[in-house]
Amino acid sequence: MQKLLNSKTSLALGIGFLSTLTLTSCSYLIKSSTEKDTTEWFPPQQIFATAPAVLAVDRSETENRAILVSASNLIQQNQGQQALEQLENLEQTYPLLAPYILFKKGQAYQLAKENPKAEQTWKQLITKYPDSPAVAEALYLLGKTNPTYWEQAIEQFPHHPRTHQLIRESLTKNPNQPRLMNLLVKYAPDDQGVDQIRDRLVSEYSNVLTPDNWEAIGDSYWKKWDYGKAGRAYAKAPRTPRNLYRAGRGYHLAKSQQTAKKFYLQLLQQYPNAEETGLGLRRLASIVNKRQALTYLNRVIANFPQEADEALLEKAGILKALNSPVYASQTKEILLTQYKDSDAAAEYRWSMARKEAKKGNLVKAWQWAQPIVVNNPNNSLAPKASFWIGKWAGKLGREEDATKAFQATLGGFPHSYYAWRSAVALGWDVGDFTNVRDIQPQVISKTNFIPPAGSQVFKELYQLGLKAEAWGQFQVEIANKEQLTVNEQFTYGLMKLYRGQNLRGINKIWHLERRTSPEDRQQWQALRQTPEYWQSLFPIPYEDSIFKWSEYRQLNPLLVTSLIRQESRFEKEIRSSAGALGLMQVMPATGKTAAKNIGLANYSLTNPEDNINIGTYYLDYTHNRYNNNSMLAIASYNAGPNNVAKWISRYGLNDFDEFVEQIPFRETKGYVESVFENYWNYMRIYNPEIAQMFEQITAAQ
Repeated sequence: MQKLLNSKTSLALGIGFLSTLTLTSCSYLIKSSTEKDTTEWFPPQQIFATAPAVLAVDRSETENRAILVSASNLIQQNQGQQALEQLENLEQTYPLLAPYILFKKGQAYQLAKENPKAEQTWKQLITKYPDSPAVAEALYLLGKTNPTYWEQAIEQFPHHPRTHQLIRESLTKNPNQPRLMNLLVKYAPDDQGVDQIRDRLVSEYSNVLTPDNWEAIGDSYWKKWDYGKAGRAYAKAPRTPRNLYRAGRGYHLAKSQQTAKKFYLQLLQQYPNAEETGLGLRRLASIVNKRQALTYLNRVIANFPQEADEALLEKAGILKALNSPVYASQTKEILLTQYKDSDAAAEYRWSMARKEAKKGNLVKAWQWAQPIVVNNPNNSLAPKASFWIGKWAGKLGREEDATKAFQATLGGFPHSYYAWRSAVALGWDVGDFTNVRDIQPQVISKTNFIPPAGSQVFKELYQLGLKAEAWGQFQVEIANKEQLTVNEQFTYGLMKLYRGQNLRGINKIWHLERRTSPEDRQQWQALRQTPEYWQSLFPIPYEDSIFKWSEYRQLNPLLVTSLIRQESRFEKEIRSSAGALGLMQVMPATGKTAAKNIGLANYSLTNPEDNINIGTYYLDYTHNRYNNNSMLAIASYNAGPNNVAKWISRYGLNDFDEFVEQIPFRETKGYVESVFENYWNYMRIYNPEIAQMFEQITAAQ
């Protein structure tokens, strides 16, 4: 692919670049998992016909873009003089990117050994475009000979990635600079090594940290799920409702209940009507005696409608424990009538449905589950309830009702694990637990689209493939926002993926579902209608290695991709708390045995090629152990073959769906469902046959 693109960029300006830009932005690579060396590119004219409207530019703009890309490539190849020839007067004909053109012109002068002209050009950039993020790039390079420019960069652009680089360089020379350390914790908490810097701040400089510093430290710990340390940091942060709640919750989760109670009560006293106070009262109710708990829960029910449903369910549990079954039943009835569309109502209904199903009362189970689908369609239990209504209907001999339920699950909850189980029940050729390993699906890889948020400058840089410049521009644009819009958060995640930070990128996009305001939910639902959203949520990094080793082990490549997504979110150097490493989270002992068996003398589990080689070997082993049943193989990959053998002995394999429901390890049950949910989504996104069937059934809803 790179060879093809390089040949395109060497064509004459104008139409030649148009073809290049089109290929890099909108091309579809069709690849069969059984024919890895076969690629087919659509003609550029056909691709351009479907390209976003933003690419429809006149010839002069096309020429400008071509020149800038070509000059950037020359700079990367240390060919400064040739780049200067192309960049001459470009800032005048391409004003949109004039600041970046001046920066690159300075780089070209520097490569051409004309340092005074380089400095003069960068100073011109700083004077003429003082607010452009390109200035941070110029200040960084100017600071190599005059450090005062670095101070200017830190002061003016503390959120720019280039500033973070110079801060790191400064800390390497002198690690005892808490002011600079605080800036990295605040503006680059996800960057490599910042965790250690944050911990040093806490252990060595706590006496000089301000409340705002502690808030940034708390935020950093909270994002990493280190709630105990987060609680201690928030205790020293400004007394806002959020910080008081998080201080209490952090201590609560760290088993320091008395301290947690203190902060929950401070929250109640200082901010009695804040949104966080309702949740704080519920948490407080869980660590006091039952009589006190009822008082707090009643206050939640009366004053905090967004928490009332959960408070009612918790109150019913306490009343039952206090031997007040009548009051407990009345409380549940209030939940089911006044808060019938709440998550708590769905949870209660599903618990009752499963109880009736276990007793064999399938009609009653159906009656308990049906309102979940109707009243709680956005609840995570809704697709499960919809699918099991179909299963129970089938067991009752009501095949027509079963078919309708499965079709409703596919149409109403198309991205769920239960949509896949419904597709299997309806006879779709998507692979069941017993044969999914053997499927070798056609995969259409789709690449690069234009982000929905950001300035015109950012989008232009993104389209041109200037990754570092685009990232710096976007970072500055969103730096001072307390909360990103839905489209901005999606774009942020997209940029993380763009830069190879797959875990952060996928999670940023995934967390959009947590948005609660009606406007945000509406924007999120609109985004979910786009292919870009799903391709970003389910990307295929390391595609060549995945397909290569899947084919070698005779494994379905999308099943392998799905397991990697669940194990590591495609983060190649990730390490679990148990010591598992890399993309497929291989334990060192397992890796050592597997490497010996396959004759791999020198290997690294953080090397993607080695990790996928060894991981697919082990996945092949778990399949072979269980007669190629992928559900049992995937469960074994997570919990170990011996545990799975015990579960088979205990529960039997008469019904695979029932078996999954009965897996006693909550983590493994969720793992199995998540891997196959991933698989279904990869099939519907990238396999043209399933994508077409999927579109037909959703269009009919």
